[in-house]
Amino acid sequence: GGWRDGLESINSSAGAVGRSLLPLYRSNSSQLAFLLYNDQPPKSRAVTSSSSRGHTKGVLLFDQEGGFWLVHSVPRFPPPVSSGTYSWPPNAHTYGQTLLCVSFPLTQFLRIGEQLMYTYPLVYDHKLEGIFAQKFPVLAEVIEGHHVLHEPWNNSVTLTSQAGATFQSFAKSGKFGDDLYSGWLAAALGRDLQVQFWPKSPGVLPSNCSGTQQILDVTQTSFPGPAGPAFNATEDHSKWCVAPEGPWACVGDMNRNAGEEHRGGGTLCAQLPALWKAFRPLVKAWQPCGEEDGA
Repeated sequence: GGWRDGLESINSSAGAVGRSLLPLYRSNSSQLAFLLYNDQPPKSRAVTSSSSRGHTKGVLLFDQEGGFWLVHSVPRFPPPVSSGTYSWPPNAHTYGQTLLCVSFPLTQFLRIGEQLMYTYPLVYDHKLEGIFAQKFPVLAEVIEGHHVLHEPWNNSVTLTSQAGATFQSFAKSGKFGDDLYSGWLAAALGRDLQVQFWPKSPGVLPSNCSGTQQILDVTQTSFPGPAGPAFNATEDHSKWCVAPEGPWACVGDMNRNAGEEHRGGGTLCAQLPALWKAFRPLVKAWQPCGEEDGA
C-alpha cells in the first residue's frame, strides 16, 4: 500500500501513464476504440465552447477483450493520436494532478458510456468503428455531443473492474445545479468527506457542515515519510476526496465552486483499503466549517 516513486518520469513513454497510453500512438491501432475528452483540450479548438460542456477529463481505450478508463485532472492531455507520440504537457509541470486508471471488461463500457451522457464531455479525439460502433451506440452519441435532456440529472452505477474490484461511478449533468460533494456524494456514501480541489477559481464553496455529513475543503496535502513533500491546495490541481473514517476514496473531475454546480462532471469511488490508506494520510489540513476565506 501507500505511494511509490515511479520508475520513470511522468513525461516518459516508459512510465506507467505513458505505457498505458502507448497503444494510442502505435500505427497498428486498427483493433482499438478510444475516446479522448478534456474541457481544456490540447489544441484549443474554436469549434465549440467548452464552458457549456462538462468539467471532465479522461480517456477510454479498449479492444475486443476490454480496456481501461483513465479519469484525470490534467489540462491539454493526452496529445491527439495524430501527434504520433505520448508527451506530458508543459502546462502540467507546476501543479499536482491525479490520474486514476482502472481496467474494465468490455461489457462495462456501456455503463461508462451512460455516465458520459450525464457529464457531457468535450471529445477532442476518438475512434469508434465497425463492431465497436455497433456494440456501443451510446459512445457514438457521446462523441456527437448528445447528452441527457430530462431528469434525473444525476446517476450512479456500479462498475466491476477486470480484477473483480467494485467501483461506484457518480455522474451529474450541469442541470443538476448543485455541488457534487455537498449536494449528493456525501449523502450517497453516508460519510463525511475531505475534498481536495483547485481553489484558484471564482466562487469557491467553503466547507459545509449544514447537513448530516461534513464536507471539508482540504487546504494542505502532505505525503508521508521524511522526504514526503507538503504543499498547499493552491499548488494542487488534483480532484479527489476521502472519507476520514473510511472506507471510501474517490478520484474525479470536479472542483467545489459555484460555476461547477452548473457543469457536468463526476467521480469514481471505491472502498478498496489500499486506495483509502493511500489517500487518507495525504490530508494535512482543511478549512473548518464556518471559516470562509478572509473571515
